[in-house]
Amino acid sequence: MTSVLFDVPGPRARRRNMILAIATVVVVIAVIAFLVWRLSITNQFSASKWNVFTYTAVWSSIGQMLLNTLRAFALAAVLSLALGFVLAIGRMSDHAWVRVPVTVITEVFRAIPVLVLMMILYYGLPTLGMKVDPYWAVVLALMAYNGSVLAEALRAGIESLPRGQGEAGYAIGLRKSGVMRLILLPQAVRAMLPVIVAQLVVVMKDTALGFIITYQELLYYAKLLSSQPGRPILQSALVIGGIYIIMCLILSGIAKWAEIKTRRSPKVKALEADNAAVMHDGTNTELIAAQKPPKAD
Repeated sequence: MTSVLFDVPGPRARRRNMILAIATVVVVIAVIAFLVWRLSITNQFSASKWNVFTYTAVWSSIGQMLLNTLRAFALAAVLSLALGFVLAIGRMSDHAWVRVPVTVITEVFRAIPVLVLMMILYYGLPTLGMKVDPYWAVVLALMAYNGSVLAEALRAGIESLPRGQGEAGYAIGLRKSGVMRLILLPQAVRAMLPVIVAQLVVVMKDTALGFIITYQELLYYAKLLSSQPGRPILQSALVIGGIYIIMCLILSGIAKWAEIKTRRSPKVKALEADNAAVMHDGTNTELIAAQKPPKAD
């Protein structure tokens, strides 16, 4: 059985894929084993190296820093999504006085690194007489950069939809705002959900850049733990890195659950069936038009 985009692999392809999969697993296991061996021979597993993590006060501080990280991530994620919707809609405006400035803002925010934005907000604005708290410097920088990236993702999702979707909305009397809000944006969000989730994971990880402007989050505390002589540097990085991995996996799991839930929705299934019918009818119309004999002069 074959499809337009994919051919079912034959015996040779399956054998080649199996060899590649086994080789990949072997390489990963070898790398992990090498790292464990290096940690072992350098006494990184000794109790003295991990002794600092046996204190309740340390874990209490880690918990507080985790809350600070989540606070910055939660607000930055919400603001990034809101800004992304606004910029995406603005870039698709029919009015040049809206579309051009929004395009410039989007491209500028996408071009400036997040860390530079944080430093401008925290170190640059005070020279103009405006003092910004580290928390707001982190949140606003994350919002500006990730909102512009999400705007491009949403715009790509909207433009990838069949043109008949918007035309059908106009045909039943909807204005452009209604077509965008009721028809195009919901489908674009579902289509671009993996990209949106990936960018939200970036938002979560980029909160770690806040330690450079003294925002007290997880990486700030890891640096604080390892700054004193004799303190575990590698162990602190492993613990804090593990916390970030768990948070990202939880976020990805929530997104996967939302995607599965959305796919099982009767409304979504009906909409996909309508889209398939529209595409099928459009293809049949083109075939019929192509098969008509040319008119005689």
